Amino acid sequence: MADKGRQILLGVLVGVAALVVYQTWPRTSAAPTPAATGSRVEGSKRERVTPQSAAAPSVHLEALQAPRPKPISLDRNLFRFKPTPAPTPPPVVRAPVLPAPVSTELQSPRLPPIPYRFLGVVEAPNRSLVIAVLSDGRTTLHGRVGDLVEGRYRILRIGPDSIDMAYADGRGRQTIRLTGS
Repeated sequence: MADKGRQILLGVLVGVAALVVYQTWPRTSAAPTPAATGSRVEGSKRERVTPQSAAAPSVHLEALQAPRPKPISLDRNLFRFKPTPAPTPPPVVRAPVLPAPVSTELQSPRLPPIPYRFLGVVEAPNRSLVIAVLSDGRTTLHGRVGDLVEGRYRILRIGPDSIDMAYADGRGRQTIRLTGS
């Protein structure tokens, strides 16, 4: 039981010590500031504060009427941290450079022209047959639409004044006009 009495006495002493520390600890603000108008409590008497009794702060009215300095620059930017870069020169207009055509196939050299002259047409109206007459300068050749001439050239179309021919593989299509000689 003696231990219990000592514990209670120790608790009371700790409480008293905490109360003494709380009362002596420095305060963050000395006193609340009174309002401009209203009542102020000083001790036990109350006093009414009016605008005439409050001390007016010192205001320099002449400074308010003085001319103000003008801004330095109109393009001033408070958020820019580096100097303004020099203006860029106008773009130089150049002729467009077209890229070379890209082909997946190997480009073959230009095909030579077909060496024939178109001399005329031989028609058989009763059999609906049209035959073109061609010449290479040494010999005279003939053929119908779809025929191979000398195994190298195919006749694609025969008209009254021209003939369309191409190489046997379909490359190098060419129109040969009627020459008559």
